[in-house]
Amino acid sequence: MFFSCDLGEQIVLPHKLVAMGSLPVPAFPGAAAKQCLNESSRIDERALTTLFKSQQSHLNFFFNHIDHSQTLAFTRALLDASGTVFFTGVGKSGFVAHKISQTLVSLGIRSAFLSPVDALHGDIGILTERDVLVLLSKSGATDELLRLVPCARAKGALLIALTSVEGNALAAMCDMAVHLPLQRELCPFNLAPVTSTAIQMVFGDTVAIALMEARNLTKEEYAANHPAGKIGKSLIFKVKDVMRKQDELPICRESDLIMDQLVELTSKGCGCLLVIDDDYRLIGTFTDGDLRRTLRASGEAIFNLTVGKMCNRNPRIIGPEAMAVEAMKKMEAPPSPVQFLPVINDENILIGIVTLHELVSAGL
Repeated sequence: MFFSCDLGEQIVLPHKLVAMGSLPVPAFPGAAAKQCLNESSRIDERALTTLFKSQQSHLNFFFNHIDHSQTLAFTRALLDASGTVFFTGVGKSGFVAHKISQTLVSLGIRSAFLSPVDALHGDIGILTERDVLVLLSKSGATDELLRLVPCARAKGALLIALTSVEGNALAAMCDMAVHLPLQRELCPFNLAPVTSTAIQMVFGDTVAIALMEARNLTKEEYAANHPAGKIGKSLIFKVKDVMRKQDELPICRESDLIMDQLVELTSKGCGCLLVIDDDYRLIGTFTDGDLRRTLRASGEAIFNLTVGKMCNRNPRIIGPEAMAVEAMKKMEAPPSPVQFLPVINDENILIGIVTLHELVSAGL
């Protein structure tokens, strides 16, 4: 068997038989054959750029033809819903429906995805007359959704169709319909749902932000719904939530000899000593860097030096109610960054220490 390519040569292809039958499978030996295959599967940059521009054009068609009066009515229906906003769809539209629902949940809006198949086998029991059911379908002819509509209507829910084909059956059956203008799919066969799902996602996410603004959602409320993320942590965590306290504090008195406090300096993992008076008021700090500088400058005289004599009496400090992210900013501020901040209350009494290590470990 021979295989021809643009290299101007014929390559002899020995046959190998696959285990499932006698169909011959060609094996491609040699660099020439590999090069020919690589050239046939190479993606041209110009063609790729053309695809992106075409998709942009298709999306612009959606933006230029969307009916904003329909969109406004849809958004108000979701805003006025006293129950749960359910989304449903099949296939790729189902994935988009699930994503839009999860976005609303993250904004503090009661929402959920309802599988159309499972709904017809018992899950429709969750629907009430207070709920909204949004049905996503490019064609508006999805059998599973068409079968679901009369059952959902019997439950009293408000039914809204999001479709992209004019005059479809699903839109006609629902209480409200929003047409999502679709010029065509980017797919060369106009079949793979790669543009229709994109406009569904854009539409749903834009409406979600409109609801967010209408409900006057604050940054703090948004963060409360994302406690494990960096955004949430930066807006939720306060210094008191991440600081060390009590027995974890590397404390000493100003009259203590430096050399007598080496264990305290090194064992607490803070890289410093917090110098306090008898009432636990902060006097200053003494770091491992201060120890090295004092040792270089004083030599053996360090054995007679007290912590109070060599400590920094004007350290950066922070309060327990300050946001943890502010503590990090304060540590990184000029003229030189520091690795910790003593935490004091309004009476200058030491109540904790926050370190850069703790802040990073907390995900800030």
